Amino acid sequence: MKAVSTTARYRPAPYTALVTNLLFPLHERVKQHSSVAVRKGLEASQYWPEERLRELQLRRLRALLERAAARVPYFRDLFRQVGFDPRSDVRSLADLARLPLMDKAIIRANTDRLKADDAVGLARFNTGGSSGEPLIFHIGRERVSHDVAAKWRATRWWNVDIGDPEIVVWGSPIELGTQDRVRALRDRLLRTHLLPAFEMSAAKLDSFIARIRAHRPRMLFGYPSALSHIARHAQAQGQRMDDLGIRVAFVTSERLYDEQRAQISATFGCPVANGYGGRDAGFIAHQCPEGGMHITAEDIIVEIIDPQGQPVPRGQSGEIVVTHLATGDFPFIRYRTGDIGVLGTQGCTCGRGLPLLQEIQGRTTDFMVAQDGTVMHGLALVYILRDLPQVKAFKITQESVDLTHVQVVLEAPLDAALRGHIERGFRARLGSAVAVQVEQVGAIGPEKSGKFRYVVSKVAAGRAVA
Repeated sequence: MKAVSTTARYRPAPYTALVTNLLFPLHERVKQHSSVAVRKGLEASQYWPEERLRELQLRRLRALLERAAARVPYFRDLFRQVGFDPRSDVRSLADLARLPLMDKAIIRANTDRLKADDAVGLARFNTGGSSGEPLIFHIGRERVSHDVAAKWRATRWWNVDIGDPEIVVWGSPIELGTQDRVRALRDRLLRTHLLPAFEMSAAKLDSFIARIRAHRPRMLFGYPSALSHIARHAQAQGQRMDDLGIRVAFVTSERLYDEQRAQISATFGCPVANGYGGRDAGFIAHQCPEGGMHITAEDIIVEIIDPQGQPVPRGQSGEIVVTHLATGDFPFIRYRTGDIGVLGTQGCTCGRGLPLLQEIQGRTTDFMVAQDGTVMHGLALVYILRDLPQVKAFKITQESVDLTHVQVVLEAPLDAALRGHIERGFRARLGSAVAVQVEQVGAIGPEKSGKFRYVVSKVAAGRAVA
């Protein structure tokens, strides 16, 4: 479904204007963040032609690499080892590819050496580990300011703003573990209401629906799986949710499936805006009302690489690698996200010069490997289960090229006919000799992060990059 265009001039409600123009800027100033100034700059630069944006990227890239060489022990040593001098060796963005790739293992092994020796106010963060690779790292105030500003800009694309009532369905222990009095007061002032995504029992879903109706949000924010769970439950209960005045549902942190977008949009009566990024990689891209997934090019350089680590042309798929230009205190330079995507070859009809992510195909662990070595997206198997009316929920885990485990939640007991149908469908795609274990379970819970993962492959597809 293409997002609905919102071309009418946005006039915020008086309280929203108070928050946007006074309370939130004061909050950011107290935290020594420059988010307000950065956001204003981003709202101007988003309409620059892409060539001018690339010139900005090149200037900021040089500054980041020069600081890393001078102040960050890990990169100082790395640049020496590879014979790289950012003062003379960075003439174009293509020169970035001369540097080795960075991944979670490198960060885990060099956490202290990745801190700039002049960094002040570093905050410790971590990823939830839903990919099987949890990570601890640090973020400085510059990075926080730029990420907040990028998200803020994208929010305003949809005629909503900080201070509009918001429901957040989230599972991060960082957010859920810091609900102290100060944070609770801030959320009340900003009119943000948090619902924990860890548990999706029928009773919890009933309470979520009641709280959403009571809060009457202008925007929703959360995992697509969590919002679609709530939407399906509301539909099953005959509870109308499209009469609340919700303008947009922002989803992020998971792959957004077409049926999830349709379910959320139909139930809540609003367009769905997809966002792409991570706590580690930053706020990479967000969808505008015209449907384009715009990269935050002022802050982030996106490369798409093949299994040998070489950049591929626009329009071809590969692993997404990012360099965050606001991470001088703890640099993320050529950081492997583990996600597969495609850079767009054309611009967006909205008129913004920001480059596009044409596709975000999922994590490398979302891809399955057949016995003959063929790599396929997990959707090839997902569709087998989604076409079965008996299946209410499922999870596919490829343990090896010879064994795949399928958990299913069913309306009736698993019988031989259904088991055989699933096994035959999976073997037709993965190989006739593959063992397919089908297990009926009462429910499928989320990962520790609160996310739901439908497909997990433990086979190293496409991970041969040096």
